[in-house]
Amino acid sequence: MSAFWRLSRIKTFLLVSVLLLAGSPGAVLSAEVDHLQSIRNSGVLRWGADAEGGAPYVFPDPQKPEHLIGFECELADAIAAKLGVKAQMVQNQWDQLIPALERGNFDVILNGLEITPDNQQHITMSLPYFVYAQQIVTRQTTRGITSLEDFKGKRVGVLSSSVAQRLVQKMGGTDLRIYPGNVESFRDLKAERIDAVLLDLPIAIFYAKPDPALKLSGDSFAAGYYGIGLRKEDARLTAAVNQAITELAANGTMERIYRKYEVWDARQEHLKDYHAEPVTQKKAISTLREWPKYLPLLLRGAVVTVWISVLAMILAVVAGLIIVLARLYGVTPLRWAARAYVEVMRGTPLLIQLFLIYYGLPQIGIRLNAALAAILGLGLNYAASEAENYRAGIQAVPVGQMEASYALGMSRWQCLRHVVLPQALRMVIPPVTNDFIAMFKDSSIVSVITMVELTKVYGMLAMSTYDYIGLGLMTAGIYFALSYPASIFAHYLERKLHYDRR
Repeated sequence: MSAFWRLSRIKTFLLVSVLLLAGSPGAVLSAEVDHLQSIRNSGVLRWGADAEGGAPYVFPDPQKPEHLIGFECELADAIAAKLGVKAQMVQNQWDQLIPALERGNFDVILNGLEITPDNQQHITMSLPYFVYAQQIVTRQTTRGITSLEDFKGKRVGVLSSSVAQRLVQKMGGTDLRIYPGNVESFRDLKAERIDAVLLDLPIAIFYAKPDPALKLSGDSFAAGYYGIGLRKEDARLTAAVNQAITELAANGTMERIYRKYEVWDARQEHLKDYHAEPVTQKKAISTLREWPKYLPLLLRGAVVTVWISVLAMILAVVAGLIIVLARLYGVTPLRWAARAYVEVMRGTPLLIQLFLIYYGLPQIGIRLNAALAAILGLGLNYAASEAENYRAGIQAVPVGQMEASYALGMSRWQCLRHVVLPQALRMVIPPVTNDFIAMFKDSSIVSVITMVELTKVYGMLAMSTYDYIGLGLMTAGIYFALSYPASIFAHYLERKLHYDRR
């Protein structure tokens, strides 16, 4: 027994020692050294950025599309060289860069990330490497929009999760349109869907200044700093990155890179005047505990989801019926056209179809607002699936019933209307219901054309609160509350229409 107790005491002593060591500053320091050392051992510094519409920061070379260029791309190479490694860019959606960094998808963020208190709540920001400012862009023919105050009552486009979005939201009184990338807002501006765009000056210089249809309106304002984002526990890596930025600024490398891409201006001289301000950590937000504040916003997005889905499904059901009748009973050219429509719509992504409808049609003079484009995109895409559902139901009706109808003197239309279609429609209720429920979820994709529906509201709130679990549970609950009644109604229709099973 005494030997047993001695062994237990030894185990307890070892366990306590390990816990104390793990909780000591030395252990944390060791972990930091290991992480920085792991980058050096691998020989690669992975930096997260979004190259889609990412000029002049990072974007594909027009001459060699497989090669990335941009002033941040060259800056990443220079910083990596200071660390003794190579830089490797990791593609990631811009407004999801911080969550991706926290997941460990890459080592640092280097992509026009503003040094703001909101960002510093969740990650560490390096010393600044660029001084930016906000710039208003309008059409050449637009007058009287040169400052934030002029946005009152106007339709204004901004980049999602940017300083521009926060400025316009704080001011209020505008019809705010939020875009996932830099180029979509300029397309809408030229198509006269919005009145102005507010975004960082380097983007405006690269995209808007050379465009004869657009102009930089008023002076730039609201200057701020870009910094490199790092995880809070990476103190050693942060120190190494800060040293690299300081050396690159001192030896003129940063100025040379910026002048190459025409983004150097007098503001960059203020980099040396930067003084980090203390950041007060805010209390973590529990959206489940504060649900009365957030649930109404989600429900407002759910209303948009419902009416878009219902109208799009009505279009899909009607168009699908027309397509299948043309395919089965139309003349040869109509049959070919109907079959080609089904194959093309099912064989191409819904996202591409939405882009073609919303951004492509204005190039031939057809301008649709975002709501109409969303309904058309979803409805026409699902019409192909509904046509196939109807075709399966029609062909499941025995051919003898058609022949018997003809023998009774019915025309083809009478036979379809009174004999075939009623039987076919009751057989396709389950797959049509499945498609309707699926459309509730697929409607989230219309956020790429500025529709603020349920999933978009969830993303915006999650980015501001960083409570993905609480908001996710509420959003999932709303989707379930929308789809489950549709499933119950479908079962009711099945029972009511299955006369032969009573």
